[in-house]
Amino acid sequence: MNMRFYMTPGSCSTGIHILLEECGLVFEAHLVDLLKGDQDSPAYRALNPKGTIPTLVRDDGLALTDFQSIAWWLARAHPRRKLLPNDLDGQLRALELMSHAVNGIHGQGFTRLFTSERYTPAPADQERVKRQGREIVAEGVAIMHNQLADRDYLLGDFSIADAALFYCEFWADRIQLPLPRHCADHYRRMLQRPAVRQVMMEEGYASLYR
Repeated sequence: MNMRFYMTPGSCSTGIHILLEECGLVFEAHLVDLLKGDQDSPAYRALNPKGTIPTLVRDDGLALTDFQSIAWWLARAHPRRKLLPNDLDGQLRALELMSHAVNGIHGQGFTRLFTSERYTPAPADQERVKRQGREIVAEGVAIMHNQLADRDYLLGDFSIADAALFYCEFWADRIQLPLPRHCADHYRRMLQRPAVRQVMMEEGYASLYR
């Protein structure tokens, strides 16, 4: 049985899609339409009770239901792809930076921009929530900017942390949120990676390459 990857084009699952392609793995892609509420269907909730994306169901049937666990497993299960540094301190740094992108820039920043209604029942207060989200994103990518000051990727070589940062950079680009210079350079560099190019084409963003 092939692995099954549950994803939404242009979402955080894009980062995992990139890592799957970087590993050269065969998998079945299943689209989850968040606007239609596919994440709340009984079948999907049976796989992922949280109703979130991404979800990766491995060949052995185990369902991994968050970005970090999927990325970590892919890196550890396919060491020849060098998605993590060899040394323990480097691996810990990769986890730290990945968590900062997923839990901080995304989880605290972009969620306020994209789903401000979840933070306040009053429509009049939603612009304040969005401003706070923009501030969190700006502070978060500033940390990544400093990390990238003298290197092409967050840890020198491409790692799972770069896939997490990329989808945040992609979102910033889509909503015209300015990125600091090193993050903008990282975003352009990532777009030229063969796996990233393939994923963006498959997910419907060919216009990025025109």
